[in-house]
Amino acid sequence: MFHVVLFQPEIPPNTGTIMRLCAASNTRLHLVGPLGFRLDAASLRRAGMDYQELADVQRWSDWSAYQEESPDNSRTFAISTHGKQIYSKSEFRPGDRFLFGSEGSGLPVPVLESFGDRVLRIPMAPEARSLNLAISVSIVLYEALRQNGFANPDIS
Repeated sequence: MFHVVLFQPEIPPNTGTIMRLCAASNTRLHLVGPLGFRLDAASLRRAGMDYQELADVQRWSDWSAYQEESPDNSRTFAISTHGKQIYSKSEFRPGDRFLFGSEGSGLPVPVLESFGDRVLRIPMAPEARSLNLAISVSIVLYEALRQNGFANPDIS
C-alpha cells in the first residue's frame, strides 16, 4: 500500500526496527545506498528479529538508481525538519512514498529542493534537533494508514 524510502541510513538498529515496522504494516521498504552498515549486521538482525524474512525490502545502490526505477506516477513526500507543512495536514493515498534522510545528516539540500511543497515535517519543540529515524517513520506511516482506514487487506 505504501513505501518507506531510507536515504543512506547509517544505524543498523534503526533500519532493523523500520524493517519490522514495514513487515507488520505490509509496507515496502526501499534502502538507498550507500548504506552505513552491512545488511547482515547482527544489530540489524536483532532489531528486525525474525521479521527480516517477512519484510518486502528493495535495495538500491544510490539515489540515481532508485529514481530511474521509481514509477513516474508515484507521489513521494520528503520528511525533514526543514519542511514547511506538518505531515498530518497532507492527504495520503495508497502508493505514496515517504522519503527519510540519514540519521546524521538528513536529506541533501538538492534532494530536498526537488520536492518543493512535498517536504513535510513532524512538529516538535524548537530546541529539539530531530526525532529518532524509526520513530519518525512510525509517525508518518501510521498517519497514512489511519487516513486510509487501515484498508490494507493484509493488516487488521
